[in-house]
Amino acid sequence: MQRKVNLLLLMLGLLGAGIGFVLGELLLGVYGDSMPRAVLIGLYFGVVALSIGICTMIAELMQPILSGSSWRARYTDLSWKLLVPATLVLMFLGGSLFQLLYGLHLGGERQVRDYVLVIDNSGSMLQTDPNNDRFTSARELVDRMRDDSRVAVVVFTDQAEVVQPFTRMDRQIEKDEVYAAIDSLQTVDGGTDFAAALDQTLQLIENRSNPDRGVMAILLSDGQSDADIQSQLDRFVEQEIVLHTIGLALDDASGVAALESISSVTGGSYHDVREADELSLIYQTLYDESVEDRTLVTERDGPSADSTFYQWFRILAIVALGGLMGIGMGLFFDNRYLARSFGIGGAVGGLIGGWLLDNSLSGAGFTDGLTRLATLLIIAFFICLFPLLVPVRENNRGQTTGTGKTRRAVRTGRPTDDEDRPVRDRRHRGF
Repeated sequence: MQRKVNLLLLMLGLLGAGIGFVLGELLLGVYGDSMPRAVLIGLYFGVVALSIGICTMIAELMQPILSGSSWRARYTDLSWKLLVPATLVLMFLGGSLFQLLYGLHLGGERQVRDYVLVIDNSGSMLQTDPNNDRFTSARELVDRMRDDSRVAVVVFTDQAEVVQPFTRMDRQIEKDEVYAAIDSLQTVDGGTDFAAALDQTLQLIENRSNPDRGVMAILLSDGQSDADIQSQLDRFVEQEIVLHTIGLALDDASGVAALESISSVTGGSYHDVREADELSLIYQTLYDESVEDRTLVTERDGPSADSTFYQWFRILAIVALGGLMGIGMGLFFDNRYLARSFGIGGAVGGLIGGWLLDNSLSGAGFTDGLTRLATLLIIAFFICLFPLLVPVRENNRGQTTGTGKTRRAVRTGRPTDDEDRPVRDRRHRGF
């Protein structure tokens, strides 16, 4: 057993990580919105592993320092046959599995799939939203919703009314039904009563089918309500219903304070909008933030953004994938000693790279790409370097001696290196 390093393999391994990164980023860019996440991330890691594998194979063919000249002379055909199964296929399966688990809601929180649009329809909206942009924005939001979402619409003045109960967005006919309900709305006279709006929203949520689905409400108003809403807010908190608020052209400080208080108490956010044509962007932003589409290589947002559970899950998943990548490289070299050394190195690199990935991803395309590149380079570096720390030996199965006879090791109590096994000394020496 020897500690050694192939510098050419190290350099080409880093090159392979860079090539794999480019191919993986192309996959994310082209298929990021259409391909199932488990398949996409499996392919991402599979392509990276294949690129590193090809480059390290070339390095060992040029300088067989780790696997030995006997490997180059006798086993390269087998290694080429094992290359794709031990890299692309193995890492595809591993990456898909960990991504599938990472996408599940295992941390205790409920995924938001039900949405209630609570829209102020009082007479003051004739001045603040004369073109009914609030209804247009609601319609655009419905159009963008995913198939597994459900939406309901409540309008209120000094009274509240459900104009559309929860409707699933998986068929166009259901969407058309919601569109028709929104298009039929007209601004009416009346005041602003937050208590009535919240009461009606709570009743709607409490009476819905599938109550285990996570739910979020968005309340839009341009006025102030003097109604006591503490009891309603307590029910929102008790049922873990997030309520976001939007103030439209609000100049009254008390109105702003009321909406800020509502969102703060329920775990939501307040948004101040000066012009009604800005509402569409706010609606879309709130919806996008609620839709959790976690992947192992992109920013984690939504309710699980600060989850310690998912933080450690991602780090440990990258550790496991780094180790699996290293083991796969040892497999196509057909050398269990290299598999052990590469596997340990990949796990160490995965620990560092996983921590970097989880703490540096921010949603910015360019910097997130650099973070992923750094993670892959770290994993490749530790895989290729670790034979210098964890000793390896050549795989000399069936190696011939100078006389042309095949040299085979005699099985004894403990394995030796490349020379013949010595005859066991059976003399008793005590302890």
